[in-house]
Amino acid sequence: MKSRARKLLDKSIAAMVAAIDVYNKPDFAYRGEAFTILALNAWELLLKAKWLQDHNHRVQSLYVREKPEKKRPRYKRTRSGSYLTHGVQYLARKLAEEGKLDSRALKNLEALMELRDTSTHFYHQSPALDERVLEVGMACVKNFVSAVHDWFDEGLARFKFYLMPLSFVTASSSEAIRLNREEEAFVQFLDSLNSDHTDPSDRYAVAVNVELRFVRSKASSAYPVRVTKDPTAPAVRLTEEQIREQYPWDYRELTKRCRERYRGFKVNQKYHEIRKPLHGDQRFAHERRLDPEKPRPRKIFYAPTILDELDRHYEKK
Repeated sequence: MKSRARKLLDKSIAAMVAAIDVYNKPDFAYRGEAFTILALNAWELLLKAKWLQDHNHRVQSLYVREKPEKKRPRYKRTRSGSYLTHGVQYLARKLAEEGKLDSRALKNLEALMELRDTSTHFYHQSPALDERVLEVGMACVKNFVSAVHDWFDEGLARFKFYLMPLSFVTASSSEAIRLNREEEAFVQFLDSLNSDHTDPSDRYAVAVNVELRFVRSKASSAYPVRVTKDPTAPAVRLTEEQIREQYPWDYRELTKRCRERYRGFKVNQKYHEIRKPLHGDQRFAHERRLDPEKPRPRKIFYAPTILDELDRHYEKK
């Protein structure tokens, strides 16, 4: 029988999958807001799963106590009579204070909460904020994957969360858009949270800078962008610098990271048999050829996400 923590973890992953699915659908007026609400719901369930795991699975540890406290604790109840549980803000701050939640992940959640509050209690109307939602949302997903792995030793590569940024196309990027005072205040708030420089290879972030460059095809109907195999569709090409940001490690660096990460790690046949099949998966590796038309010489570069796969085969220190 599954524990409450496991049930909450499963629900949390399902909520994040739903959030990304909503965001990746064809454009509609409430996509950013819907993603924010669902993603925060996913995080709240994840934080509650972690909280229960750390408190011997005592569900009472999640209940909000009435004040002043008496000898026998009394708990607040909702309008329906159910026990009121601590929310995402309380749990995130407590776990951050205990050193169990990365400070950048906490700041990212604070930005998401600000977006959520605006979305549910009022609204924002500027398309220029959509890019900010993407930056915060990408970091939210990145942090979620890292936290699930760190707290529950579970990889989420099977869900292909990395697809999310491909859906972002701003139709208004060529127009001058003016933010109102409330929207300007939010942008300033986000900038204050993200004041520290973030290394792209870091596993946690406040916001992720996403840059897409499109090359127009000669077809007159090529302006609408879709993820497709249609040869007449516009191409999206990454520069060498952008590829290296996504795949920053060569073989030597990956091996060094493995030695630092795993107990008793050795460069042997087992290591090669695990690593080499991942070369064909763009989530983990990128092949760079000196001559694109010739298979040799070549060099393989790796994304930090490859550690999620290696974690399944080695014991972490």
